[in-house]
Amino acid sequence: MTTLSELQPLHHPLFVQYDVQVHVKRDDNIHPIISGNKWRKLKYNLAHIVQNKNFNGVISFGGSYSNHIHALAFACFQKNIPCMGIIRGEKSYADNFTLTWARHWGMKLYFVDRKTYRRRHDADYLMQLQQEFPHNFIVPEGGSNKLALTGVAEIITELNQQADYDTLITPVGSGGTLAGLITGDINTVTSPHKILGIAVLKEADYLVDTIQSLLPTSAKQHNDWQLFTHFHRGGYAKFSPVDAARILEFNQITGVNFEPVYSGKMILALLDLLEQGYFPKGERIVLLHTGGMQGVGGMIERGILPADQWPMPEQANG
Repeated sequence: MTTLSELQPLHHPLFVQYDVQVHVKRDDNIHPIISGNKWRKLKYNLAHIVQNKNFNGVISFGGSYSNHIHALAFACFQKNIPCMGIIRGEKSYADNFTLTWARHWGMKLYFVDRKTYRRRHDADYLMQLQQEFPHNFIVPEGGSNKLALTGVAEIITELNQQADYDTLITPVGSGGTLAGLITGDINTVTSPHKILGIAVLKEADYLVDTIQSLLPTSAKQHNDWQLFTHFHRGGYAKFSPVDAARILEFNQITGVNFEPVYSGKMILALLDLLEQGYFPKGERIVLLHTGGMQGVGGMIERGILPADQWPMPEQANG
C-alpha cells in the first residue's frame, strides 16, 4: 500500500473560461477502504498505539455514517487492534451501511445520546473514559490530533515533488486536515502557498480556534490560509437536489467521483469562487480529494442519492 497519491489534471469548461489550471490530489485512491485524509490521520495514531506497550486498544467517536469510524474499524482490523466506537445515535443504527461494516471488522459500538456525545471534547468526560478503559488510546472525532498532523503534512511533501501550484483547497470537517496542510506547507517551502479550507458544517467559525490550537509553534507563522464557512449548503451532510446534480455533472465531465458531504462541497465552492472572480487568471489550483466515498453507500441506502447514478463504494471482507 503506497502513500503517494496521483496528481491528476482536471478538465472543465469553466476552467478554460476563467483561465485557471486545476489538478486533484487523488488521496481517495490511497486505499479502497482507508482512503483520503482518514488514511493520513490514522497512520501515525495507529503507529503510536502499536509502539506503546501501555495501549492494547483504541476508542474514538463518530456519527452513525462516519467516514472516520468506518476507516478506523478496518485499519484496526488490519493491525489486530481492538477498537470501540462511541456513536451518536440509537442502537438501531448498528445495521446501517457504515456501521454494519464497522461491526464486521470487529469494532464494538457504544451508542450515546446527543447530550453525552457533545461532551466528547470535555476533559472530565475523557478522563472518565480513560479510567473505565485504562489501556485504550483515545483518538478524537475525525482523527484530528497532533499525531494526525504529521501524516497530513506529508501531502505537502508529495505535492512539492509533483507540481508547482499557487492554491491548495480542502474540505474541512474537524479541522485536522487543514491544520496538517498548514504545518506541512510552512515546514517544507520558503514561500507558503495559499491554503483554503471549505467548512462542510454550519456555524463552523469555531474551527479557526481548533485549527490554531492544533498547529505547532512554527506553523502559526503561516498567514496565507483561510477557512470559508459559508459554503456548507445548509449544514453537515445537507445538500439540495440541485447541489447533488451539479456535483454529479462535474463528476461526469471530469471523470472523477466526488461525494456530496465533503469533497463535493469543495467542488461547489470552487465553481462559485470561479464565477465570483476570486482567482486571478493563470492561477494553478490543487484540490485535495479527501476520500469519504463510503458515505455514498449510506445515502443510497436512505434514498438520498439514486443508485443508478452514483457508484456503490467498494468494501473488503475480512
